[in-house]
Amino acid sequence: MTEQQALPLAGIRMVEFSHMVMGPTCGMILGDLGAEVIKIEPLVGDGTRRLLGAGAGFFRAFNRNKQSLAIDLLQPEGREILLRLIATADVVSENFKPGKMKQAGLDYATLARLNPRLVYVSLKGFLPGPYEHRTALDEVVQMMGGLAYMTGPEGRPLRAGASVNDIMGGMFGALGVLAALFERQHSGRGQEVQSALFENCVLLSAQHMQQFAVTGQAAAPMPSRISSWGIYDVFATRDDTQIFLAVVSDGQWRTFCDVFGLTQWADDVRLATNNDRVRAREWFLPALREVIAGYDAAYLQQAFERHGLPYAPIVRPETLFDDEHLNASGALGELRTDDGQLTRVPLLPITMRGQHLPIRMPLPRIGEHTHAILRELGYHDDQIAQWVARGIVGTPTE
Repeated sequence: MTEQQALPLAGIRMVEFSHMVMGPTCGMILGDLGAEVIKIEPLVGDGTRRLLGAGAGFFRAFNRNKQSLAIDLLQPEGREILLRLIATADVVSENFKPGKMKQAGLDYATLARLNPRLVYVSLKGFLPGPYEHRTALDEVVQMMGGLAYMTGPEGRPLRAGASVNDIMGGMFGALGVLAALFERQHSGRGQEVQSALFENCVLLSAQHMQQFAVTGQAAAPMPSRISSWGIYDVFATRDDTQIFLAVVSDGQWRTFCDVFGLTQWADDVRLATNNDRVRAREWFLPALREVIAGYDAAYLQQAFERHGLPYAPIVRPETLFDDEHLNASGALGELRTDDGQLTRVPLLPITMRGQHLPIRMPLPRIGEHTHAILRELGYHDDQIAQWVARGIVGTPTE
């Protein structure tokens, strides 16, 4: 996508109050689509910038294509600046505890009186109901929403290996914003949109809920599930690696038997159809594992690739930087971080006009855009300098 081709949300201004993953993901998606996203940070910066361990990548992963305005909202001047900014905005987003924005006078009802066209998106743990005041985390809703039960082995509920509800919750929040902006074209008014972790997780469990509704049998955790396909598993290979292999149709089964010379199975009436193979898994899978264990992983990959059979190597996240497809297709974008380093990050998994949506600006330093935003709002340089000196707003320290 060239610079001359306007992005879909060009001209939309979003003011973001967010931290961690869910709120920043919503803003990142809209920013990638071309919105001007202004991230409101305290003078010390979003605490997500300083996380260690599993959270060390949060800020880099979900805060690209944003500006940073560092401001002390407890001071009257800081609040006056913020309200002037929100009067110019199309969207406000927040993902703080229930009641916090209302306590600060920054809830939708208050801000809509200032800006009736405002679309306000709240990203919460729960949508309105008996649970809405609970504190939620991705782990909390994975346990409550059936996902942890389905992911772990029997008796050992296990959270998924990524922040799936936070990321998808941010995505659904962005989807709600897009719908509200579209409706605003006709009504002329904004509205409040809500997205929540728990309901998002329940949607992820919908297939298992309906499995019970259809069969009357509760879904078993994934490690002990009864698969819908005869071959659909991880196998050990001769060179001590693992590979996922799948044969999900009768046509694929005939191809598989032909490629590996398994004529005895191709002619076995006990394995004639996929459902037959599912019923035969108790004796069939151990025998299949012995066959697969006689081949190296590279040979299996080449054979499955050549004949259009589903397969996958077992990949660790850090190796994705070198993935041939991601690099050739432009799915990884180069991002200059807030400390000046260069890294590559996954872009949105969509293309428009045949190209991925670009990274348009470096990851912002704390308050990097404070001065420019205030000048655009009509404040003079000497006034801004006084506010910096008084700790009302912040700009980067060189």
